[in-house]
Amino acid sequence: MTPLSIFGLFAVTAMLVCYSLEARSRWFILAFAGSCALGSVYGFLQGAWPFGLVEAVWSVVALRRWVLAGRMK
Repeated sequence: MTPLSIFGLFAVTAMLVCYSLEARSRWFILAFAGSCALGSVYGFLQGAWPFGLVEAVWSVVALRRWVLAGRMK
């Protein structure tokens, strides 16, 4: 495995874990947003720009959800 593959595996695994734990705390929503940003970086570095673009959008969506979750408390 290359360092880029390891980075991608970490990013996608972190996304999965954080997404599954979002109901426990709004901070997991923020962690999910960060994981999506890492996934986006991975996609662009790998040359899969559509994946990188979609993950960047998911990161923005998750950041918005994190902000809204803070207002609801």
